[in-house]
Amino acid sequence: IDFDSILENIKYLNSLVGEGISEIEHTPWGARLRRPEHLLLTLYQNGIVMGHGAFRPYQHPATQQYLQDIMDGYFPSELQPRYPDGV
Repeated sequence: IDFDSILENIKYLNSLVGEGISEIEHTPWGARLRRPEHLLLTLYQNGIVMGHGAFRPYQHPATQQYLQDIMDGYFPSELQPRYPDGV
């Protein structure tokens, strides 16, 4: 696992979604700034944890696809059901 490349690609993908940029959310009393939802990814020597989910070993095919999508410069395809309109 090339952790440096994974982290570099994650930084790139985060920049595409405007990491650190707030959005305006209109409320009945005016408006407020809202930060976009974050998705935590923890990398371990032998696997990953996405959000508050279960540990996923690197040998698991879904984990390999998740990381391959990132390495190819794409958002992981398994996130499409969660974000059907994109990021």
